[in-house]
Amino acid sequence: MKVVCDRAALVEALALAGSVVPTRTNVKVLRSLAINAEDGLLTVAATNTDVDISIGVPQVEIQTPGKALIPSDKLNQIVRACEDSTVSFETDEKNHLVVRSEDAVFKLNGADPKAFQGAKDFPENAENAFTCSASVLRTLIGRTLFAIAAESSRFAISGVLVEKRGKQLRFVATDGRRLAVAIGDVEGGPEDETFILPSKPLQILNKLVDDPDATVSIVRDESQAIFRIGEGADAAVLSTNLVEGKFPPFEDVIPKDQDKKVCFESSELGSAVRRAALLTNEESKGVRMNFSDDKLLLSSSASEMGEAEIQVELKSYQGEPIEIGFNPTYLTDALRVVDAPEIEIELKAPNKPGVMKVGSSFTYVVMPVNLT
Repeated sequence: MKVVCDRAALVEALALAGSVVPTRTNVKVLRSLAINAEDGLLTVAATNTDVDISIGVPQVEIQTPGKALIPSDKLNQIVRACEDSTVSFETDEKNHLVVRSEDAVFKLNGADPKAFQGAKDFPENAENAFTCSASVLRTLIGRTLFAIAAESSRFAISGVLVEKRGKQLRFVATDGRRLAVAIGDVEGGPEDETFILPSKPLQILNKLVDDPDATVSIVRDESQAIFRIGEGADAAVLSTNLVEGKFPPFEDVIPKDQDKKVCFESSELGSAVRRAALLTNEESKGVRMNFSDDKLLLSSSASEMGEAEIQVELKSYQGEPIEIGFNPTYLTDALRVVDAPEIEIELKAPNKPGVMKVGSSFTYVVMPVNLT
């Protein structure tokens, strides 16, 4: 193999593929990136047995086709450290990879590329495949990924529930104290489809869908989900094992009898909550929110630090005054991913959950905290 690559494009591909590589393993194939140069295309692939990824590298000149299997960490470090606009790869019969830039040469020991079984291809003409725009998928991931349970004995809530119903795709995540539901548009595929995606591949997907206009194709293949980002030979493909188990009946958690409704400018509310959170700690981590007809008063206190009060003008308020407390982190997590200018909050009572909404596309349920 002998190729010349645009270094910036190669750095990005190596970093994305390298994010699949496990940090702790003695299996050389799993610690390596598979590089394949043929038919005018360079691809970088990796696997960790749960997730496979294959990424096409644009702006490449293939002088001699071939394959290589090279340790991910050193290859990433070397290409990133080169300062030229291009780098070249060259292999020999002993599975060495020579990386050249204008003023440097690196020779890396590799393994037999035949040891890499290959990343999973996207099944062409699959009847159960459906599509959405990269911007839609990025929004769905961003609005739910933060609410996944970090550690839980209930394995199903360590991932995001994916539900396709007709032309709508719904992502749902919960950690038992909050629930995030995001909805976007999709096309094609079966009328109904349901599965649970683990958090790690979702984090990788969130990086892959950086071009909002790209088309994302999704298909379930038994116990796996496969994503293709873009079209053509240089599209990125990611496949992942699905989370086993049954997601809890989340729709029962969403309140339907809230009688107090308030509308905010998202950025203004986010700023107020972040400032009120400055004077909270582990013992007093709640922010008190006092709603009245025309304003919201946020207050917090910590005995060793002091007190804070922030006032926010309301765009509108319906219902009787109410005082309720929330963990500010749970509020700012949601406000950080809401890209809408306005957000609505619905309330019932100080001991009942609050609901944040952005139209019908985002619903966020959060449990209150006891302020006494």
